[in-house]
Amino acid sequence: MSDAFPPPLARLVEALKRLPGVGAKSAQRMALHLLDRDREGARFLVESIGGALDDLTRCPTCRMYRAAEHCRYCSDERSRAGQLCVIESPADLLAIEQHTDYRGRYFVLLGRLSPLEGTGPDELGLDQFAELLRSDWVREVILATNPTVEGETTAYYLSEMARAAGIPITRLAHGLPVGGELEYQDRGTLSHAFSGRRAFEE
Repeated sequence: MSDAFPPPLARLVEALKRLPGVGAKSAQRMALHLLDRDREGARFLVESIGGALDDLTRCPTCRMYRAAEHCRYCSDERSRAGQLCVIESPADLLAIEQHTDYRGRYFVLLGRLSPLEGTGPDELGLDQFAELLRSDWVREVILATNPTVEGETTAYYLSEMARAAGIPITRLAHGLPVGGELEYQDRGTLSHAFSGRRAFEE
């Protein structure tokens, strides 16, 4: 960072650069905008980030963020649907909630199997997934990992676990491009893929 920047400004720019897709120029523009034109917004941003860090924890069952002792995505009402949707990230969960009528339960992997990146079954919480498979309410496992090489590998691994537990498996299909990411799909594509899921085959 240029020595022309006062240290607090330089630190703010460095902090903003940590956001995905934000380079040095974009971070500089954001920092100057907040300081020049929206100091109230900057304070709101600081308070919101602080509140999220202090108040949000991960649900020990589904691994999604929660703000209370009870997770909104692990309710008895959702369990009655008998469906467990396995996804890679919290962003995928939000995309499904916003763009489909699915209201079953979830399991968030927080990644995908990738030996090159050192991501194995332990990092994905598959012991917790296996425990869920032993629950009497699970009647269908929906594999909603992304259609990438790693996503397909992960889906196959999960399908073997569900198959061993005797639980029917379906996989999202119809319209999701190979190599695509769920969180970037439009409402129509994702809704169609979800309603048109198919039985998972090896």
